Amino acid sequence: MEMLTCEKCGNIYDKAITITMNGEQHVFDCFECAISKLAPHCTCCDTVIIGHGVEADGQFFCCAHCAKTQGHFMIDRPIQEKISNLQT
Repeated sequence: MEMLTCEKCGNIYDKAITITMNGEQHVFDCFECAISKLAPHCTCCDTVIIGHGVEADGQFFCCAHCAKTQGHFMIDRPIQEKISNLQT
């Protein structure tokens, strides 16, 4: 079995994963290393964005609130859902 070197931590591992991003291949020994190397960070609070985030004018944000603090109008969930939550 081929041993590959993680580009984040340098670990040589026989079960490494390869991720292709923007046509470029990256090798990691675990998802933690891949996320820390490839995931975008929120422009406002520097949180690592692992799941859905929002993007505006080429900037990434972890949530609509952070985007709004930087002057971008975003809705994080339908208004009707917010109204329903207030009524319960």
